[in-house]
Amino acid sequence: MAKYRHQLPQLSEKIFVTDGGMETTLIFHQGVQLPAFAAFDLLTREGGREMLADYYRRYLALAQQYRAGFILESVTWRANADWGATIGYDRKQLARINRDAIAMLQDLREQYETEQSPMVISGCIGPRGDGYKPGAMMTAEQARDYHGEQVATLRDTAADMISAITMTTIEEGLGIALAAQDAQMPVVISFTLETDGRLPSGQSLRDAIETVDAQTREKPAYYMINCAHPEHFSDVLQGAWLARIRGLRANASRRSHAELDEATELDAGNPHELGQQYRELRKVLTGLNVLGGCCGTDHRHVAAICASCC
Repeated sequence: MAKYRHQLPQLSEKIFVTDGGMETTLIFHQGVQLPAFAAFDLLTREGGREMLADYYRRYLALAQQYRAGFILESVTWRANADWGATIGYDRKQLARINRDAIAMLQDLREQYETEQSPMVISGCIGPRGDGYKPGAMMTAEQARDYHGEQVATLRDTAADMISAITMTTIEEGLGIALAAQDAQMPVVISFTLETDGRLPSGQSLRDAIETVDAQTREKPAYYMINCAHPEHFSDVLQGAWLARIRGLRANASRRSHAELDEATELDAGNPHELGQQYRELRKVLTGLNVLGGCCGTDHRHVAAICASCC
């Protein structure tokens, strides 16, 4: 049963942290092979579930240390029909994967949640296509129909909310917001940005947030930015719409998406510097209280963010 679905505790002034770049850690630090960047595949491998649980435990310990809340983000970013088919999973298997991923987070919450560190379970949904490129753009209604299948599966679990991570177009973010609305699930929409502070589609972050809000009557619980370095978007942070941004999962690297796509070595940046940049961003994004990492980051970066912001 969902614990916080009807009252998300991060809609407060309390700091909540989440994890860093899961795929970064698994691939570059642990040498794990992930087909199509799909961490959910580990749920089907011997020892994979415990490997994932160990990954989360480092971050759960940080939340407890800093008496912060925690967002348990599921490993289902790639667990949609198209990506699943690419690596050999059918719809029935994907539904089971989505349920299993949430069940694992339930177990972790039961072990680690305290009064000082409430832990929210988030069902993670990724883009239909590449997280770095908009690809073949869907209409909002097409995205609503496509992602509605995964949303409906997650609705019938203990997930407290839906997080749409690394959205490259307004239309796809809007479609997921509408699908979550159909399912009566709280939803967070996280857009990714290029080095010019715009979505990979060329659309502005302001237009993205204002359009989704207008078309859904402000139904997303809040918005996030992910898979971009703070220096990529600091210049576009002006206007009343900034109040809708509560979350940030930044990249460790200043490289563009195109450069990261071509890179064969990890660029982990400077964890301490990133923590300081988060602290400075909170002076502009005054509602920013959900803090984690994306590409290139690991527990060191999140620890530095906690030290700077908690």
